[in-house]
Amino acid sequence: MTNPSPAASGQSVASAFSKISLSRALADTYRAVRDETERRAAPLSPEDQLIQSMPDASPAKWHRAHTTWFFEQFLLGPHRPGYKVFHPDYAYLFNSYYVSAGPRHTRAQRGHLTRPSADEVTAYRQYVDAEMIAFLENADEATLTAIAPLMEVGFNHEQQHQELMHTDILHAFAQNPIPPAYDASWALPQPHRTGEASSESWASLTEGIHTIGYQGDGFHFDNEKPAHRALVGPVKIARHLVTNREWLAFMENGGYRTATLWLMDGFAAVEREGWEAPGHWRFIDDRWHIMTLTGLKPVDPDDAVCHISYYEADAFARWSGKHLPTEMEWEVAARAGLLDDAYGIVWQWTRSSYAPYPGYRAIEGALGEYNGKFMVNQYVLRGSSIATPEGHARVSYRNFFYPHHRWQFTGLRLADYAN
Repeated sequence: MTNPSPAASGQSVASAFSKISLSRALADTYRAVRDETERRAAPLSPEDQLIQSMPDASPAKWHRAHTTWFFEQFLLGPHRPGYKVFHPDYAYLFNSYYVSAGPRHTRAQRGHLTRPSADEVTAYRQYVDAEMIAFLENADEATLTAIAPLMEVGFNHEQQHQELMHTDILHAFAQNPIPPAYDASWALPQPHRTGEASSESWASLTEGIHTIGYQGDGFHFDNEKPAHRALVGPVKIARHLVTNREWLAFMENGGYRTATLWLMDGFAAVEREGWEAPGHWRFIDDRWHIMTLTGLKPVDPDDAVCHISYYEADAFARWSGKHLPTEMEWEVAARAGLLDDAYGIVWQWTRSSYAPYPGYRAIEGALGEYNGKFMVNQYVLRGSSIATPEGHARVSYRNFFYPHHRWQFTGLRLADYAN
């Protein structure tokens, strides 16, 4: 992976590069982020880049084009005098959900776009990259200062799509009866285990009032603010992630067949989708296997369980006699350094609905559609995953998905409210 840029790690571009020109800072960060997208696309054939294996996923070439459209739509068009769009149809093809930015192609049909080709998308990226670098190298200081916050949004937006490129292609490859490998060297990091089978495996949070949300002057998404005070505890939160070994015990104990463990909508999903195990698991020759980015391999009992939905996480917690933590409890424990593997393996489901913080208002304009309009019927995940680009995680970062989603690298840790 590319080295993390200051913008990508949550620092303000202007403050992080105070000793060099803002022009150089923005250009260098732009190149690093854009290069990482191409690095992730490099192992994929043109056919790989076209496939859309379900409506929630997108083709790799669409991710590459959409992130390019973002810079064209929100930076070059409004701010570079005389800019000419690469192709008049691309705004329609590669807008995602920005209603304010104009009409868009149906999401579920992105995999039907045989044209433009992957090579034409590469040409699009090269054109916009050249225009962006020329713009950044020649703009005056006032213009650069004005666009720096928008550039940071663009960097972090592209990093989000870099993560989706991995999860979406994994889902597509998992549908292939001859399981292909994306990267032969890929491996899920082994989780740590603090105080196995002892009281040290749980971190205790005494009752107290804590500040929740982003605190500082660096980059953050609008859904991380405003910072606010919340009562947290008393609660014990597991230091460790739930492993495949623990999940196999849940399965062997009839976890997927016991309706009383499940929310009604969750058990309906189990019956409708035929769930018997986490996503991407296959039972072959009397053994469970999992489809990974390195291909199909036997399930390692010591790996963190991943590709589970909120429904599954909630049922497992109930089976364990425990609970899922709230996002506030997770944040307080993570800030205190009490959680093993908070970042870099799997996103962790919380039992918190994705809702606005007290006093939240979406930003003005089309970018106000980025987070706020999704604050209903979804649940918050905290941390980051192996697919998250380096430097993109923050303790206040709020990821969110619908409760049935499980194609992401999603896992869990438990909470205990017993005295």
